[in-house]
Amino acid sequence: MALTREEREQFLAEPHIAALAVDAEEGRAPLTVPIWYQYEPGGTAWIMTALDSRKHRLISKAGRFSLMVERLEPTIRYVSVEGPVTDTTPGTIEKLREISARYLPAEKVDGYVDFAWKNHGEQVIVRMRPERWLSSDLGSV
Repeated sequence: MALTREEREQFLAEPHIAALAVDAEEGRAPLTVPIWYQYEPGGTAWIMTALDSRKHRLISKAGRFSLMVERLEPTIRYVSVEGPVTDTTPGTIEKLREISARYLPAEKVDGYVDFAWKNHGEQVIVRMRPERWLSSDLGSV
């Protein structure tokens, strides 16, 4: 059963690890990788990635990408969203802290942020406006 707009937006706003997909080079399947993301109902979704990463190059070229999140319990549910890139800005330590706090226990955030900021290279924030949605709750396992 398809989710309502409110249900799908709320589900996407929960801290799931997304599968990001973006069109790849000629003769290649789409790049699909796990990624942390941030989303608030009614807003844009954003990711943070290395400026020189393959995913950033492909997203820049394609101008759009998809995110898909899922769960198995208490029911099998998924939401997939696709849309255009609306903005790309330099990553900041504040945004790194925000997204890290979404996924990590509070006591791990400072250590991770310090490590990532020093070791992951220059970062960018890529925002996407959700345009097309697919969603379903398939019921209990």
